Amino acid sequence: MLFDEGSFVEIDAFVKHRSNEFDMPETEAPGEGVVVGYGSVNGRLVYAYAQDFTVIGGSLGEMHAAKICKVMDMAMKMGAPIVGISDSGGARIQEGVDALSGLGDIFYRNAITSGVVPQISIILGPCAGCAVYSPAMSDFVFMVDKTSQMFTAGPQVIKGVTGEDVSFDELGGAETHATKSGVCAVRCKDEEECFAKVKELFDYLPANNLEMAPVYESADEINRLSETLSTVVPDEMGKAYDMKTVIGEVVDGGSFYEIFPQFAENIIVGFARMNGMAIGIVANQPKTDDGALSIDAADKAARFIRFCDSFNIPLVSFTDVPGFKIGTEQEYNGIIRHGAKILYAFSEATVPKINVIVRKAYGGAYIAMNSKHIGADMVFAWPSAQIAVMAPDGAANILFRKDVASSDDPIAERQNKIEEYAERLANPYVAAARGYVDDVIEPDSTRPRIISALEMLFSKRETRPAKKHGNIPL
Repeated sequence: MLFDEGSFVEIDAFVKHRSNEFDMPETEAPGEGVVVGYGSVNGRLVYAYAQDFTVIGGSLGEMHAAKICKVMDMAMKMGAPIVGISDSGGARIQEGVDALSGLGDIFYRNAITSGVVPQISIILGPCAGCAVYSPAMSDFVFMVDKTSQMFTAGPQVIKGVTGEDVSFDELGGAETHATKSGVCAVRCKDEEECFAKVKELFDYLPANNLEMAPVYESADEINRLSETLSTVVPDEMGKAYDMKTVIGEVVDGGSFYEIFPQFAENIIVGFARMNGMAIGIVANQPKTDDGALSIDAADKAARFIRFCDSFNIPLVSFTDVPGFKIGTEQEYNGIIRHGAKILYAFSEATVPKINVIVRKAYGGAYIAMNSKHIGADMVFAWPSAQIAVMAPDGAANILFRKDVASSDDPIAERQNKIEEYAERLANPYVAAARGYVDDVIEPDSTRPRIISALEMLFSKRETRPAKKHGNIPL
């Protein structure tokens, strides 16, 4: 279901375990419980391993892990993606520390491989205990409703320790990880859809960090204008609209591939094409929490930004953000630490970076959303944009408090002051006068302007100071 028909070549089919404990000497384990090999996906080389639950529950032992490590090493040497299909009860308890050693060997390769070749995990059964951390260290996790399960401890263990009653699916099913934990990047209704979505994803990705993603011929007109974009943003600043409408009007028709669609819905991330070229999109979603940056939104965006930067995929952002989400829950759980991740990720990225300020762009969240100040190459703003330290009504409450209080008509005076602040400081032409916005553009011409900028930035080369690595605020 994954590989092009007839292309898969299995290796290490005759590997056997070496365990002499308990009943293992008499236990036959065909293929050591995992099928490994290589083939082509959409005509491009891909390596894969798939755990076999019919062999000792797909449990991971010493030689099972050795087979996985071999194809991961081959993927690194050849510069090709690796796909892991998990269906396992976890570490093989009969092999004790040898099983743990094998897991550690895989984790080490997950870390070393990260940013070199894409790592995709597909969960098609149980994935339990310490075995969950290999998928977690990969780039994207795919799960299937009512089939996939991931958890560090199962329902029975939880019942015994905490007294909580929870089903396998409630604890670690696809819905849980797609909506609550953020572990699942793509949730699918069945295995057929899952493999189709994995194969579609590969079309947006390069084989490794030294290549560019494949470019496809586009039937969508480069200079296509969109009348929809001229009316999509409501006149009322606080009224919601769907940022996916903006994305759909700008990218090549039907090309948007969303990642984490049900997690942290106040921000949108995904891949698309513009004039056939793959790009990564990061966009605020005014329909949810007014598009404010929350803890989960910052984590979701930062990880996606870093993936795109690792694999030479240009970043295009659409900004409509009122600020970072406020409240005790956000503060106590670390919005400061988590919010810093998106600042770090955009600042660190050296791929072409383009930002379109659609409407609100306030405070630190304006800076965080791919602004000029943290390295954006091109920043466009629509005439509807407002760029300021805070919203004009809040600013007026502070700056003009005395004027409003002493007025014969405080309500009218306050409205006048709000409009005055917006005109003097919040409109996009003020930022453009400073060079923080490269151009104020008509919404309908957003697509051709972004494509022109992408073509101009194609040869971009930028280096960072020599260092071992930075220390992202995890």
